[in-house]
Amino acid sequence: MKISPLNIKRQEFSKAIRGYDKEEVDAFLTKLADEFESTQRENDTLTKELENAKEKLGEYRRIEKNLQDTLLKAQENSSKSIESTKKQATLMVKEAEVKASQILEKAREDANEIRTAVIHLRDERDLIVSKLKSIIHSQAQLVELKLSSGEEEPDPEQFNFESKKKLDVDIDDIVNKLL
Repeated sequence: MKISPLNIKRQEFSKAIRGYDKEEVDAFLTKLADEFESTQRENDTLTKELENAKEKLGEYRRIEKNLQDTLLKAQENSSKSIESTKKQATLMVKEAEVKASQILEKAREDANEIRTAVIHLRDERDLIVSKLKSIIHSQAQLVELKLSSGEEEPDPEQFNFESKKKLDVDIDDIVNKLL
């Protein structure tokens, strides 16, 4: 049976001869009941405080777990982000290397084409110069042959000035193109 302050105050004892002083026992029981009541109130208060502390502790533990989970997720996300960034950087470097290689190869091809074109143009120039030298040489031989056979030198006035001018321009144009 649970004892309450009210039980202590109402407690009745059987009377015996030469027993305890009733007033003294009643005063002690009243004092004991008051102390017990005070202790019980204090116990109730402490029990409530303990319950509140347990609730707060549970809440703090939930917060701690949430914080730990959040921190763990943040670390995982950070690691994933760093890894993803590294992969992107590696991919960008590889793409840049491939592009640089393609640009370099294209530049080499262009340089080879230009070299080939220059060689071809030089060959054409040499051929034209050779042909011009041959024509000049044969014309000089013709003039010498005519002079040695006794023919007179042709009079420059006989030539049509317009055709001579066109001939000079065409030769100048050809020479300029060759240079």
